[in-house]
Amino acid sequence: MPGSAQRLRLSAPGHESTGQPSSERTSVQPRWTTGPTTITLVRHAESVGNVANVAAHDAGADVLDLQYRDADVPLSDTGRQQATSLGRWFVDQPEAGRPDVVASSPFRRALETATIALEGLPIVVDQDERLRERDLGLFDGLTGRGIRSRYPEEADRRTKLGKFYYQPPSGESWVDVVLRVRSFLHDLEVLDGADVCLFTHQAVIMAHRFVLEGIDEQHILRLSSEVALPNVARTVYRRRGDRMELEVFADASAVEEDDTEITHEPGAFDDRVG
Repeated sequence: MPGSAQRLRLSAPGHESTGQPSSERTSVQPRWTTGPTTITLVRHAESVGNVANVAAHDAGADVLDLQYRDADVPLSDTGRQQATSLGRWFVDQPEAGRPDVVASSPFRRALETATIALEGLPIVVDQDERLRERDLGLFDGLTGRGIRSRYPEEADRRTKLGKFYYQPPSGESWVDVVLRVRSFLHDLEVLDGADVCLFTHQAVIMAHRFVLEGIDEQHILRLSSEVALPNVARTVYRRRGDRMELEVFADASAVEEDDTEITHEPGAFDDRVG
């Protein structure tokens, strides 16, 4: 597990769940001797922040029309419908296929998604701050256009460093989110045989892919730019041997099968897609 050097080694050829050539896979992967049977990551349902983000980009605005701090952004009407659709999907699963342990980002949009989706099921939702959205610091509430206009020197610095390592003023880099994820996964080691479900945000889900699959910077950034992760999409890992192997990525079938609108946001300069 992360945090225990003797339990970690570099990725070896022959385990290519990402399709990335083994010669390019240089990141450290955790090895599991105990821990969950499955880990399911659910992106929160559509929030009013997601709606404001799309509107601001469509209008070419510098700032989102949003009167909430990031932690307090609620779900939109469509988001509540999506969470309800996910709840119907959970109810339709056999009891053995439902999660034993559920944890959520404490941010309102993720916690509301979990609460609505699991209503009526005998499951307690724990909150863990390590699953929270990436902190954009000074850039919170700005579009990419707004950042380039108001902080051109930071836009240039980001281009030089690359978005994986770039840290917005008073905010977090992708690497900071990865460190949170490594810490969280270490704590899951005690949940031997459990089916774990996590309600969280896009950057955190992509950080899980980076850690669990041992993929490198270029590959995770390419995945992030090429795949618009839908709201309420599920990403599922199953433990096989000493690895967590990817089974499902960005699956929004729970919403689609319920005839509820599928929503997502295009990638943007400031990665405000959570």
